[in-house]
Amino acid sequence: MGEARDYQRLEFLGDRVLGLAIAEWLHEQSEAAEGKLSQRLNVLVSRETCADVARKLGVAGHIRLGKQARGDGAGQSDNVLGDVMEALIGALFLERGFDAARSFVRKAWEPAMAGGAGQRKHPKAALQEWAAGNRRKPPVYTLLERSGPDHAAVFTVQVEVAGVGSEQATGSSKQEAERGAAAAFMARYG
Repeated sequence: MGEARDYQRLEFLGDRVLGLAIAEWLHEQSEAAEGKLSQRLNVLVSRETCADVARKLGVAGHIRLGKQARGDGAGQSDNVLGDVMEALIGALFLERGFDAARSFVRKAWEPAMAGGAGQRKHPKAALQEWAAGNRRKPPVYTLLERSGPDHAAVFTVQVEVAGVGSEQATGSSKQEAERGAAAAFMARYG
């Protein structure tokens, strides 16, 4: 079977290459201010977007997982798919250089870029602004439950704005669950 391998170093490198490729692309495509560019960048390089791209490319079928991880659904986890996508970009950068990595990113991320990913406010930022604008205390996020194994964890989070109400959501990361709870809150009360 050979030596054990770990993709985390490639993931670290791929994350930076992806960030640079997307930042350069946004700079070319838009005259927006730095804050708007940063907002889009953060969404386009997020774990969720990386996982979505990996799903569209069929990456899950090529990931080597142990029996337990397969049984737990790790191959469809945003965490696993996002990390593997970043590792693939890192490997492409090392093997073929930045031009090839940039070309791949532009092709694979084209639907997200064209679809305007990140042009709307992040749900947590929107909720924070809504609370302040309505003279309410800031939203409070509470982790209600964490279940499942580390590679396929499920988080349940509640967000509450005192005197208004609360909403819950689940996700494959605490941040994803918080984002979902904020979006659900805004849909109901915003």
